[in-house]
Amino acid sequence: MLLVYTHKITPRLRFTFNHICKRILRVPVSFTSVIEEFIAHDSLKMSYTKQPLGDEMFIRSHDLLFEQGLSDVDINVQNWEDTKCFFFSSDKSVLPYDIFAASFYLLSRYEEYLPHVKDEYGRYVATESLAYKYKFLDQPVVDIWAYKFKAVLEEFHPEFQFPEREYRIKPVIDVPSPYNFRLKGLMRTIGASIKDVLGLRLKRNYYRIMVLLGFQRDPYDNFKYIINKQKQSRFKFQLFFLIGDYSTYDKGVSVHRKDYVSLIKSMADYCKVGLKVSYFGIEDETILKKEKLRMEGIINTSLVASRNSYSKLNLPEFYRNLMELEVKEDYTMGYVNHIGFRAGTCTPFFFYDLDYEVQTPLKINSYHAIDYALLKHKSLLDKKETVQRMIAEIKKVNGEFIPVFHNYTFSGLGRWKHFKELFNLILDSVDE
Repeated sequence: MLLVYTHKITPRLRFTFNHICKRILRVPVSFTSVIEEFIAHDSLKMSYTKQPLGDEMFIRSHDLLFEQGLSDVDINVQNWEDTKCFFFSSDKSVLPYDIFAASFYLLSRYEEYLPHVKDEYGRYVATESLAYKYKFLDQPVVDIWAYKFKAVLEEFHPEFQFPEREYRIKPVIDVPSPYNFRLKGLMRTIGASIKDVLGLRLKRNYYRIMVLLGFQRDPYDNFKYIINKQKQSRFKFQLFFLIGDYSTYDKGVSVHRKDYVSLIKSMADYCKVGLKVSYFGIEDETILKKEKLRMEGIINTSLVASRNSYSKLNLPEFYRNLMELEVKEDYTMGYVNHIGFRAGTCTPFFFYDLDYEVQTPLKINSYHAIDYALLKHKSLLDKKETVQRMIAEIKKVNGEFIPVFHNYTFSGLGRWKHFKELFNLILDSVDE
């Protein structure tokens, strides 16, 4: 066990050390403000305060973990060997930066509480982030810093055997609509057909007729493929189905369709099934509760995980709504238009509520790559290289890769050509 001496034990300090020590390095950690207790400890130990007590392992602390609320934090990002960091420490410190304060800044999403420009859907965008501006969005810096911390611990305590963790994947498959043409209802089908004719999209209308007559499979219906891939993988896929009402933003299949309900039930036999929260459910807790109860009625068990439409996330209100409804996990944290690590980590963490200064029980599974963001790369080779670079970065720290694909991605049609290859590349990465 690692014992940390500090002048003040705060919720922020516990949250950050627990993530770095327990969840990344797999080392138990405890805290003390009693010097005698620290001196008597005969295993891993360090001091995290303003001045060292003696010649112990010491990291000079930044004020961030001892503050409350938001303040105007002065940040100076600098190069540090193979990565970047901020909150410079001192010459007496065993690390040149306070990696704990820097990690807290990223994990708590501190910057998302500060004034920023949103996109047309009201989302926080990557270009507003510190990681994008200083070009470290493509690295899981919190995990990298944790391993640098581990190297110093090993120098001070060469006798200690650190547990090892392994590289993992947690594929996410988003289902905003299970079918492109089927189960849309008579009026929607007629309206869409007329619109396609007027827009001279005759080939699309031909496909619609062939699907509705049963001569062709619906291009969005790739669930047999998903099941086959799940059977071949030792890591469970997480599927998120939209069951909210039809609206301007969400145009899925009605949950009152028996075939749709049967599909969700059948997929739950093979994969983990969660709720894709509708656009209006993100804003309205009443709608969210209704959708949660709908899903629980379908899967006949408590809802564990959710993911938001359009990856829209309102902090901290939405996460508080999830906790109020006892949803345990969220998969919304990520960027739609950029590949990278929104929270700076490839290790799931718990939501820290900056307003209440408390670590919550809500587990955040931050995704690192989404199919839509890969479309900016024109060639298959560029797409593959981007995915492989992401995998390599995560493997360096034995982290967990969370990619997001959609059921329609596997159609192979148009811009989604070759995306099955990318999905297979990720699945195969655990055996390399």
